[in-house]
Amino acid sequence: MTLQAKKKYSTLRLILGDQLNASHSWYRARDEQTLYLIAELHQEASYTLHHKQKIAAFFAAMQQFAQALESSGHEVLYLNLDDTSSFSDLPALLDYLIDQYRVDHFEHQLPDEYRLREQLANFRGSLSIPSCACSTEHFYLPDEEIGHYFQPQKRHRMENFYRKIRQRFNVLMDSDKPRGGKWNYDANNRNKLKATDLANVPAPLLFSNNVSSILARIDKHKITTIGHADTQLIWPVNRAQATQLLNYFCEVCLPRFGQFQDAMTGKLTLLGEDHGWSLYHSRLSFALNAKLLSPAYVVNTAIAAFEQSNGEIEISQIEGFVRQIIGWREFIRGIYWANMPDYASLNALDANRQLPSWFWTGDTKMNCLQHAIKQSLHFAYAHHIQRLMVTGNFCLLTGIDPALVDRWYLGIYIDAIEWVEMPNTRGMSQFADGGIVGSKAYAASGNYINKMSDYCSDCIYNVSNTIEDDACPLNSLYWQFMHSHQLQMGNNPRTKLVFSSWLKKSEQQRIAVLDKAKHCLNDIENL
Repeated sequence: MTLQAKKKYSTLRLILGDQLNASHSWYRARDEQTLYLIAELHQEASYTLHHKQKIAAFFAAMQQFAQALESSGHEVLYLNLDDTSSFSDLPALLDYLIDQYRVDHFEHQLPDEYRLREQLANFRGSLSIPSCACSTEHFYLPDEEIGHYFQPQKRHRMENFYRKIRQRFNVLMDSDKPRGGKWNYDANNRNKLKATDLANVPAPLLFSNNVSSILARIDKHKITTIGHADTQLIWPVNRAQATQLLNYFCEVCLPRFGQFQDAMTGKLTLLGEDHGWSLYHSRLSFALNAKLLSPAYVVNTAIAAFEQSNGEIEISQIEGFVRQIIGWREFIRGIYWANMPDYASLNALDANRQLPSWFWTGDTKMNCLQHAIKQSLHFAYAHHIQRLMVTGNFCLLTGIDPALVDRWYLGIYIDAIEWVEMPNTRGMSQFADGGIVGSKAYAASGNYINKMSDYCSDCIYNVSNTIEDDACPLNSLYWQFMHSHQLQMGNNPRTKLVFSSWLKKSEQQRIAVLDKAKHCLNDIENL
């Protein structure tokens, strides 16, 4: 259907790019008087500096969803960047279409980003026709119940929330007890990949979605992007592909997922057919966040695989995966909506340093950061420990402005939508919320990187040294960070031992460490 069509519709329904839920109640009945709108928007392609694969993946998924709806007998209007380029923003487009199709009623699903929810609420307030907003019908926890679990500016802990949600939805439960007798098997899931483990790491399931026309439109409309993008997109862009990826994960990766979910390796190269970047991770986050798959479907499918595995999949493997979906994902969403819009400006540690320019290239001598950043630029992906304990840890230790860190994470990752990105970055990673998300700042020296990866063995820096010329920068930066924030963190039970160790050093030793950290900060562009 084209933008110039003159048919009258009684209802216009807007579907955003992260609302591709084929199971939504909207689609249970076909109605020739209801028009579904899916649109590529300059507003959404440009509100932050996105990875090119991210824009391509969302646009490709939107196109395929529109085609599926139309094939099912629904009236669909799909507009690409060419069609929408003359409209300043989404409300301007909607105003035009409501007039063009003489619409009597406007409907949309509640956006999962604050800026879009506000924009559409304001738009509805300006309309002279009836309008309404409904649930996306995606998450375990309905919007109207978030306030039952989360209060603004209050500290919340994921573990408590996770147990309540498992009990409420009967996930991995035996009556009122957790399956296997424990709620959390995290202690079993912190293994480093040994040399003998590398040969068994499975190749990732990749797709070949032709996005050449989408990339051409992005270039034609001068959408500024970051990262690398091939004409064949490797990410799932429809429900069938997403289901295929889920099944592959359950069959191939889940048996070792928990065991190695925190591990990192640089021994398998980033490019070509090697797969050190994917390891045992599901890589379902884009499909979940675009709503191609529901969290309940993902969790139920994985649990069914666990139950049918005849013991090949241990409880610790499935529990670790379930915790990511109904623990962190639902928890982070609750934190976001309970605290917005104030959450977006929190900066509890007064961090104000600029992001080093090599965050856009990966051209740093620090092997861990080089791997994590170049991988992110090439695949629009890094797993949670690379994000939290490599790039995030560096930004925390060096005092990078959390607004700049937010922007980088929001743009570079294919799965990054503000509701899930911001609390993970500003809260969990940067401790800018002062502890609303995490009970402590996730600061670490090079020792953590060495414990969970093989990055350090090939690095120009020596992870065992702190003040020497070849010392790993993370070591002195770690002590400098803890020293600078002793007032905020010195009484935290989880960091008391750290400060005790710091104070046991002689004054001369502490001065030498702080001097080394100062040198690293002054020379941050050349690390």
